[in-house]
Amino acid sequence: MELWFSEFHTPHVKFSIRVDRQLCCVKSKYQRIEVFESPEFGRFLTLDGYMMLTERDEFIYHEMITHVSMAVHPHAENILVIGAGDGGAMRELSKYKQIKKIDVAEIDSEVVRVCKEFLPHTSVEDERLTFFFEDGLKFVRNKNDEYDIIIVDSTDPFGPGEGLFSKEFYGNCFKALKSDGILINQHESPFYEKDAEAVKRTHKRIVQSFDISRCYQAHIPTYPSGHWLFGFAAKTLHPVRDLNADRWNALGIETRYYNTNLHKGAFCLPVYVEELLRDVE
Repeated sequence: MELWFSEFHTPHVKFSIRVDRQLCCVKSKYQRIEVFESPEFGRFLTLDGYMMLTERDEFIYHEMITHVSMAVHPHAENILVIGAGDGGAMRELSKYKQIKKIDVAEIDSEVVRVCKEFLPHTSVEDERLTFFFEDGLKFVRNKNDEYDIIIVDSTDPFGPGEGLFSKEFYGNCFKALKSDGILINQHESPFYEKDAEAVKRTHKRIVQSFDISRCYQAHIPTYPSGHWLFGFAAKTLHPVRDLNADRWNALGIETRYYNTNLHKGAFCLPVYVEELLRDVE
């Protein structure tokens, strides 16, 4: 008998992966955490039945949520990551020697524990890492002029991650960033109608808080439609004009997806996405 994991991307579209076995199923205080093993995508993590990452394509998401801001900010040393219990964003950040501290605000300690045990590929041990197992919305509320970059690696805008898409949250992130700070967030998919509405809501709230707000894109096969957006918001730095490609390339950071040519191209959006975002700007 064949076993399949399936997730509805819309009421009329279902994404399925054949599963060899289930490795873990844990019900935490906040959500159901499961890890499966598949022949095509390797091990993958789901939260409340929604795909979070797979061993096969997680590098795309994690490289794009970290290296874009690091290639623009000239001297990022203090980083806050909100969410990211799987560890992939911290793995990518740990490649930068100039970073002095990485604070991680993750609401669910069980996600971290499960991923360290079953998905060690996305985990990293680094003395610059400090975990705070609390609500990211509350954590950032009391921070002022402290971080060079904030990366919001949250789940979708419902359940435990809902508050991380609010106007209040983005305003608090603005306050927590230094004068040349950058906010990066996962911005959902613009393709299906319901997801596109979430993109518009998020973008509208960020635009209200930041002078510079742009979206960029990546292709992530296991996410709805495969077309995924990230948000780049900043007080002064522009994501393309202030890219220092020579400086970043000289660091010798190893990647499988991100490079500085792709960086520039990722901000060139399809017409339908430009129109979607223009409606709320």
